[in-house]
Amino acid sequence: MNVHIADLARIAAAPSRIIAGLMSGTSLDGLDIALCEFTGSGLQTEVKVLHFITMPYSQEFKEELKAISFKTEVELQKVTLLNAVIGSYSAKLILDALKEWGYPSVAVDLVASHGQTIFHAPISLHHMESFPNATLQIGDGDHIAVHTGIITLSDFRQKHVAAGGEGAPLAVYGDYLLLSSPVENRILLNIGGISNFTYLPGGRNPALVFSTDVGPGNTLMDQFVQLNYPGKYYDQDAAIAKSGTPNTELVEALLAHPFFDRPFPRTTGPELFNLNYLQNAKEAIGQLSISKEDTLASLCEFTAISIVTAIKQAIGEQPFKVYLSGGGMHNPLLVQKISEGLGFALNDTADLGIDPDAKEAVLFALLANECVAGGQTDFGHRRGIPSVTMGKISLPA
Repeated sequence: MNVHIADLARIAAAPSRIIAGLMSGTSLDGLDIALCEFTGSGLQTEVKVLHFITMPYSQEFKEELKAISFKTEVELQKVTLLNAVIGSYSAKLILDALKEWGYPSVAVDLVASHGQTIFHAPISLHHMESFPNATLQIGDGDHIAVHTGIITLSDFRQKHVAAGGEGAPLAVYGDYLLLSSPVENRILLNIGGISNFTYLPGGRNPALVFSTDVGPGNTLMDQFVQLNYPGKYYDQDAAIAKSGTPNTELVEALLAHPFFDRPFPRTTGPELFNLNYLQNAKEAIGQLSISKEDTLASLCEFTAISIVTAIKQAIGEQPFKVYLSGGGMHNPLLVQKISEGLGFALNDTADLGIDPDAKEAVLFALLANECVAGGQTDFGHRRGIPSVTMGKISLPA
């Protein structure tokens, strides 16, 4: 038997596993690395986050990613090269983090790498009936495995698509296994570049769980800041948006897209919600000279309304709590508007034992744990939530 296959069998059968979960989102700002210890699988899963860090990308690397991300036409050679580069760079960042923590790489059983999404293409976006849902993440897992010497699982979203899903959101699987409650109805709201939530009704019945993208999270606000405020990457503490006033006509135009009428679950990305989307909304109302401050205030209002409306549509009148994660939870104006729209204060996943900044990386580590040691949970056969085991396995050299 191949020695690495034997190692994988041993890891799968062991009572616990050390897994490094990696997440890089649509903000393209850095690599989240969560070093986790897992015991059990399925609803018996227990996780302890041993270490967490965000390794920031250099400005040069961010620009390389932006050049090929979320565009229908890019240079194929650059995509090919960056597929290898991102994998090798991710491996370096993992080893750097382990060194900083004083944690030996030989003690890590698995790496779980989300990769870098460069294009998300559900049928609802590409509108080509002869083509299926599709999504593409690059950052080759073999490069990670070879350069770290650690068995690596990657490319999780492809199985989801192959089984009839849209490749997103995948948080539903980990949210259910780690954070569902026997008694409390919960919304796990993640506000990254795109906002999404998982609905976890009390009772832990997987057939009643669902997850959906909502619309923009930080992406439109961040893109606008980066274009109009050189040197800034986001609106820190919502200082700019707070100095402006939402333009009601602009907010209504931003909300007028058919995406918001699609049934749940639905997925989207910066391929739709970008600065062209904003420009088209301004042109639709004939107001191209809205101030930067008012534009950013309007984008914040638009984002909050889209989130609140989706949650209310999904939940109805039953009581529930909201637990936040993702970079958007650090935008105080956005959180305030969501709280006011829902009529109650919001919690974050720290109240459930998971660092909200680490949550996405932890959840991909959990998908790897399920791939090798679990995979028995039946989510039924509903649209968007196939009962599948995800992750391609790459062995070290």
